[in-house]
Amino acid sequence: MNVKARELAANFDIEKLTPEFYADPYPIYRALREHEPIKLLPNGSYFLTRYDDLTTAYKNTKAFSSDKKKEFAPKYGNSLLYEHHTTSLVFNDPPAHTRVRRLIMGALSPRAIASMEGDLIALVDRLLDRLAAKREVDLIDDFAAAIPIEVIGNLLDVPHEERAPLRDWSLAILGALEPVISAPAFERGNKAVQDFLGYLAILVRRRRAKPGNAERDVLTRLIQGEPDGEQLSEKELLHNCIFLLNAGHETTTNLIGNGLVALSGHPSQKKRLIDNPELIKTAIEEILRFESSNQLGNRITTEQVDLGGITMPAGTSVTLCIGAANRDPAQFADPEIFDIGRTPNRHLAFGTGPHQCAGMALARLEGAIAISRFLARFPGYALNGPPVRGGRARFRGFLSVPCSVRR
Repeated sequence: MNVKARELAANFDIEKLTPEFYADPYPIYRALREHEPIKLLPNGSYFLTRYDDLTTAYKNTKAFSSDKKKEFAPKYGNSLLYEHHTTSLVFNDPPAHTRVRRLIMGALSPRAIASMEGDLIALVDRLLDRLAAKREVDLIDDFAAAIPIEVIGNLLDVPHEERAPLRDWSLAILGALEPVISAPAFERGNKAVQDFLGYLAILVRRRRAKPGNAERDVLTRLIQGEPDGEQLSEKELLHNCIFLLNAGHETTTNLIGNGLVALSGHPSQKKRLIDNPELIKTAIEEILRFESSNQLGNRITTEQVDLGGITMPAGTSVTLCIGAANRDPAQFADPEIFDIGRTPNRHLAFGTGPHQCAGMALARLEGAIAISRFLARFPGYALNGPPVRGGRARFRGFLSVPCSVRR
């Protein structure tokens, strides 16, 4: 076993992933963590799998930069994908990151999120009614994916009849963030940015002419900026609206889908949650740890860094493996065990430090309402076919989960 683990670690290459990895990356993550926790990859970058190393990189924003201009230039060239991913909040350093994040956090205040709860419950209940009528359903298309699209659509006040393309645009743009992308995936991502920008330009013109309620309408809030005069440029505004959809869409879809599949595969934990619905908050944290929706992050060193006995020169690309860190036994007791009551649970599914996910409170609320109300309505749900993975390394979730819903 030890020899096999050493081989897995020695042969790992982020640019040559296997079908076995996409199905279950955790044995490889475990092998890397045990034998080569700061793995030098063939392309000259490093792959980090230990919890403490990730927290060091997250918190030291001076040495570990989130700015992706250098990394993305050869990958995307002079394209709209390059423009988008180098303008988005998540791929910038202070002061640009600080300025944009402050505006977005202002629009996603605790008061604003609390005000969404009633509408979110009503949305979930409508979807559950539809599931009950169908009986044989797809947990992703019919439920998990429908929730964040509607939530973000409501946040930006996108008319319901105009929301149909949002999911495909998001999947195409995020798909282009994989470590290696094909020419067709690049074209799809680029076209999605183009189409999304075109649509948002129209939406922004409408909102400038007729502003919404800035307490509930995030787009109006971002257009108006802060009372002190802090405002986004038109390019920043459009690209960060795309970012809001993308950040809140696939990751939350994965949280809900991964959670329902994990509970189905751990019947004792499923029964425990049904019998003790007050455990939903710790259950959501355990789902986020056990099957992190976002598995990989990236940084680039701005100066020489010494980490775990390894010296990285300035300009070194670093991949932060969230999925591996969230199963690090140095941080989590029995990390391979799915325990909905786990506490403490200081997982890194939302990152940590200045770049910690701006929408994490909203994601937690969506996940808790979706999963708790689903279980209350369909405690006897059962998968009736093999779930289909999304085939992503960065974003771990399902494309399809056939399911029979019954009480």
